[in-house]
Amino acid sequence: MDIPHTDSPDNLRSRRGFLALAAATGVATALGGLPAFTASAAPRRPTESALLSAADAAKNQLWWQAPGSADSMIQQGLPVGNGRLGALASNSPSGELLLITDATLWTGGVNDTLQSDGQFPYGRDDFGSFTLLAQLTVDIPDHDLGAATHYRRSLDLAQGLVSASYDISGVTYRRQIFASRPDDAIVLYFSQQGGGTYTGTVSLVGTHGESTTGSSTGHWASFGASFANGLTYGAAVTAHSSTGTVRVDGTSISFSGCEDLTVVVSGGTDYAPDAAAKFRDPSVDPERLARTKVIDACGHSASTLLHTHVADFRAAFGQLDIDLGPSSAAQRELDTWERVRARYRDDVPDPELEAAYLQFGRYLMISGSRGSLPLNLQGLWLDGNDPDWMADYHTDINVQMNYWMADRAGLSGCFDAFADYCLAQLPSWTDVTRRLFNSSTNRYRNSSGKIAGWTVAISTNPYGGGGWWWHPAGNAWLCQSLFEHYEYTQDRAYLEKIYPLIKGAVEFWEARLITTTVTDASGAAREVLIADSDWSPEQGPLDAKGITYAQELVWNLFGNYRTTTEALGKDAGYRRTVDGLRARLYLPVVSPKTGWLEEWMSPDNLGETTHRHLSPLIGLFPGDRIRPDDSTPKDILEGATALLTARGMNNFGWANAWRSLCWARLKDAEKAYQLVVNNLKPSANGSNGTAMNLFDIYEAGQGRGIFQIDANFGTPAAIIEMLVYSRPGHLELLPALPAAWAASGSVSGVGIRGGFVADIGWKNGKVTRATLRSVGGRSTTVHAGGVSRTVHLEHGESVTLRNLG
Repeated sequence: MDIPHTDSPDNLRSRRGFLALAAATGVATALGGLPAFTASAAPRRPTESALLSAADAAKNQLWWQAPGSADSMIQQGLPVGNGRLGALASNSPSGELLLITDATLWTGGVNDTLQSDGQFPYGRDDFGSFTLLAQLTVDIPDHDLGAATHYRRSLDLAQGLVSASYDISGVTYRRQIFASRPDDAIVLYFSQQGGGTYTGTVSLVGTHGESTTGSSTGHWASFGASFANGLTYGAAVTAHSSTGTVRVDGTSISFSGCEDLTVVVSGGTDYAPDAAAKFRDPSVDPERLARTKVIDACGHSASTLLHTHVADFRAAFGQLDIDLGPSSAAQRELDTWERVRARYRDDVPDPELEAAYLQFGRYLMISGSRGSLPLNLQGLWLDGNDPDWMADYHTDINVQMNYWMADRAGLSGCFDAFADYCLAQLPSWTDVTRRLFNSSTNRYRNSSGKIAGWTVAISTNPYGGGGWWWHPAGNAWLCQSLFEHYEYTQDRAYLEKIYPLIKGAVEFWEARLITTTVTDASGAAREVLIADSDWSPEQGPLDAKGITYAQELVWNLFGNYRTTTEALGKDAGYRRTVDGLRARLYLPVVSPKTGWLEEWMSPDNLGETTHRHLSPLIGLFPGDRIRPDDSTPKDILEGATALLTARGMNNFGWANAWRSLCWARLKDAEKAYQLVVNNLKPSANGSNGTAMNLFDIYEAGQGRGIFQIDANFGTPAAIIEMLVYSRPGHLELLPALPAAWAASGSVSGVGIRGGFVADIGWKNGKVTRATLRSVGGRSTTVHAGGVSRTVHLEHGESVTLRNLG
């Protein structure tokens, strides 16, 4: 029988109910528990059902009427993940295929040399690449797709569950696949109703030429190996059934006459986030540990494993709920892919689909960013060993965009992976910066000859290494993301932890800034501080001084340093020094030639008008120095708006998401919304847009599309930014609500900078209620519909406001 969905008590359907359930069953409610692949205590099992009823589960469920093709898994496979271990599933009746990844399975190394042109090497052997761990297949040869009827597969976003069902000869066959964080394994459960059976084989193979071995007495198959860089890895699988026969045959597992079948697979590496240990934990034997984990998990029923997983997953997913209004009955009848295509073809708003896209982004973050390395260019999912750009951590927009959604969307704990990564890399980043940044081959070296602190390259890996060009302002942008997390959480212990990162970046810029003289419109000259030679990502002159991108980021970095030292009560003397530097920083002006905010210290446009990056607008978003109020000079606001307009409305998915966020900041609801809609356009023949499985596709030319995950997070962040804008002490409700969502809606669990969480309801474009709860914040002023209310709360207190215009 299929594992049943059961009705839960009403309190378990509430956000607080999820947390209470998780705490009662011993499942961690704070995300980020599992470090590297390591032995862990057996999870306590739920004593109550954690499963949603079928009706409740349907509210956050995507579905399709065809399996994924084994030849197109990156666009058709359905993703599962436990934060470290991930897979894409095909769901074909005749053979389940899982492409399995571990976030830490990387080739390469510290890569601490510069080429003669000043760049870091950037290949799969020197810099390294994210790669596949294993391929798992469950072959069921007598379940031919051609003989199957009523086929359906689904992705349950709220419970972290992939399911498929089909009928053959009057029997209904079902399977469920999930990646359990508590059990640190991926589980596949096959069942049936009507007297059918399963006969076939389970095969686990590596993707780098590894040899799989099997144990008939241990009831497992496994492999283990090492890369040239010394990283050791391994994986294991086991299976059992309550009926029929299951046995190990050589290197595979055969099963016959089984009315049900449970398959459990796990794996990992000996990676450790510790530069002093050269990012290895020699005490870990990955292959043996994988065997232990699958055998331990298989000692429990599939139902027990599922309930444990769902209790953990719902504790995270249930932190935010969103309703952008109802879709039509006709739209609801379509499967997810047909619905995406209809949204584009008919150009009719589909609010439930748009809300589901946000929740899909949250699903990916929960699945891909808990207790291991952060999400890379492809998140946690691959279909081969040669991902574009090595699936690295790009520091000039991409890794930052991956985490813009986390605090906004009730997933602050998922941010831990990003912060922990930066902290683990800091010793290596500092060492490489001090040894190599002022090398004579580095075109961006400090002309003063001074060096301090740390910075990064455009691309980074998990071993402290850089790839491609140096990226001087990358440290300031990473620190902006790190500090903004503090603004949401008001967690002083966290702020103390990241202080070395922030101070090191400040020290780098104190050494790097140079003095120049500028003349204002009146002809008056003054001395200012500007960034040394740099490249405005990723266009224009390679060695321009005072680029807007760097000036804005450093201005923000110095301001955040002031707030940090005041909150922690330290380094007051150095704070005054940095304040003095900040007061002398050059800030961009509007070009008299173009009417745009200048990207370079030149009135000329030195790059592409519609370039994908919005580097000169970083002060609009993610910064907020530029905003549509009296604090921003009119010419600067108009220049920023003109530049954003010139950049256009159709680009790569991540570029559209950034544009949408900027238009939301400018309170242009319809432009912000149109860019969300543009990202939902179905990808065809590799074009920019959304794949069948909702992964974002980046058009690479010649009919080839690349999966790049940042738009899957940036677009949901834009949706939330349209509903809520905040900075410490200031909160605006519905600042950019588009007509498509205006009739009615609600959102609960939205993170607010300054230390609050908000629940909001609206009707006919007006806020009907707003509940604000403190998670560390003390006061903020709420603005909505021309009404302002100042709120004062203690930690844990909440207040509900009504009649806000």
